[in-house]
Amino acid sequence: MNPPKKVIDEKTVKHVALLSRLALNDEELALYSKQLASVLSYINKLNEVGTKDVLPTSHVLSTLKNVFRKDVVKPSLGCDEALRPAPSREGDFFKVPQVIEGKYKL
Repeated sequence: MNPPKKVIDEKTVKHVALLSRLALNDEELALYSKQLASVLSYINKLNEVGTKDVLPTSHVLSTLKNVFRKDVVKPSLGCDEALRPAPSREGDFFKVPQVIEGKYKL
């Protein structure tokens, strides 16, 4: 068994925060250091699992077949029928109030 790997310290978290342009206060630094240490410890545990005789797979459920219905073309609503109940339309499109301010009007 391999010796336990070093997890993470506050100095490293502070450095990563700096690189990420995140301003962390002391409370956040302590909290995130603890959370990251927990996650990394769990990953170290997963690395201890014996996978020597396990074949690589691209999907956990490799025996699963397509469970969806056949892709069959069926009649659907026409444009006029779909837009009929719309409170406002412009051509073949729903017209909605502008929600983004600025020069992005079409």
